[in-house]
Amino acid sequence: MRKAALSTLLLALAAPLAPMAAFSATLALHPAESWADGPTADDVGGRVQAFYDSTKTFKATFTQTYTIKVQNVKKVSSGKVTFEKPGKMSWVYDAPNNNRVVSDGTTIKVYEKENEQMFETPVKGSQYPAALAFLMGQGKLTKDFSLRLLDPAQMKFEGGFVLEATPKDATPAYQKVLLYVDAQTSQVRRALILDAQGYRNRFDFDKPIVNQPAAKGEFDFTPPPGTKIIRP
Repeated sequence: MRKAALSTLLLALAAPLAPMAAFSATLALHPAESWADGPTADDVGGRVQAFYDSTKTFKATFTQTYTIKVQNVKKVSSGKVTFEKPGKMSWVYDAPNNNRVVSDGTTIKVYEKENEQMFETPVKGSQYPAALAFLMGQGKLTKDFSLRLLDPAQMKFEGGFVLEATPKDATPAYQKVLLYVDAQTSQVRRALILDAQGYRNRFDFDKPIVNQPAAKGEFDFTPPPGTKIIRP
């Protein structure tokens, strides 16, 4: 899947952004060692993993904010998302966007209404980031990432935990992800994905519901007639 299609999915997970180096320098001022009296980063990561390991389905509304620094562009969209194990997901974007991102566990489809096209690629061959794979029962936070706790007050998430997760295996899709974790439930309420080019992709999840059966056909999608289908 080309990067444009992946950006549709991560549109972050869709403010002018400081350079990546400056942002990383800011994070470096708040290392995990300053939280020695509380849980470690791996402790929090384990709690998050345990919560999602115990769920079969996850539903929520989402707001997605995508920032391109070099173009001074900020795009905001919203919709509903459903995850179901193993490996299924469905992103339904509200009007006027009306895009869809669907995986039945075998194939990922990224439909772009404005461009009247849909990218279709096998899950195994895609660059779908492991950053969100644990939501679908795939991947392990403490195994796939190096984790570090950041100062929740500095990150404006008082009362919760903020995990900086850097993939152990480098990927062109993103450089790191910040997971904003509810301290009471261990659910991820926000995911902020960053890449080396200064793209900032953020998902805010609201009204989460777990273990409620997905609607019939939720993970099936047929685009409108005339849609151009693009396959690798």
